[in-house]
Amino acid sequence: MKLGNLQLRIMRSLWERGEATARQITDDLSGGVPSTLSTVQTLLRKLETKGAVRHEQRERTFYFRPLIKEQDVARSAAQDLLARVYDNSLSGLLAHLLEDETVSAEELRDIKQLIEAREREMTK
Repeated sequence: MKLGNLQLRIMRSLWERGEATARQITDDLSGGVPSTLSTVQTLLRKLETKGAVRHEQRERTFYFRPLIKEQDVARSAAQDLLARVYDNSLSGLLAHLLEDETVSAEELRDIKQLIEAREREMTK
């Protein structure tokens, strides 16, 4: 499922909280890109149409819950990036990241461990 930047930030608020009102989400977003309550409400309706969230009304307030998992969105976004930008070349993506981005020694160690673990899985 493709999500815009603000939709993704709304989902992160919901994943963190478990459930939230539009007002609570707007307050969560106030530290980054300015957003209004009406913008958040509009995006929540769009997310509901996409099947990403659902709401429950308690008295006069709508409470929203995520229906999709954060790791599923991350997986979909990574697969989309890999396919569209790197023509499904994982080595191309990794080469870009290692050559053009700042990578700490700790991150390099983590990457090596992931590669070694995958190699062990493949030789079983």
